[in-house]
Amino acid sequence: SRFETCWPALMKDSHGVIIIFNPELPSHLKEIEMWYSCFVQQQPLLDSQCLLVAHHKPGSAGDTENLSLANPLNKLKLIHSNLEDDPEDVRMEFMKYFKSIITFINESREREEMSIIS
Repeated sequence: SRFETCWPALMKDSHGVIIIFNPELPSHLKEIEMWYSCFVQQQPLLDSQCLLVAHHKPGSAGDTENLSLANPLNKLKLIHSNLEDDPEDVRMEFMKYFKSIITFINESREREEMSIIS
């Protein structure tokens, strides 16, 4: 990718990674393994800090229930988005994800402060 030189800057101090992909493209399923490896495993971030979004284009007859991802991607939180459906579910999942990231940041900050004090 021509943007690879920018990746270290993008990754610096990041607390979460959202990977959005088209589940109907086999090439995307291979690419998300690479994104996961670079942006999550090499940082390193916890799997709980990563969210996968399978985005279905309008009119696509995507089988949303049976998307089976290989290990280690199958351990990640996966949500399906579709502009034709009610977006409320997706919004709720995003909110849950952001809350979990904020909780994680606060907890690690508290741990750092405690280690400084002690």
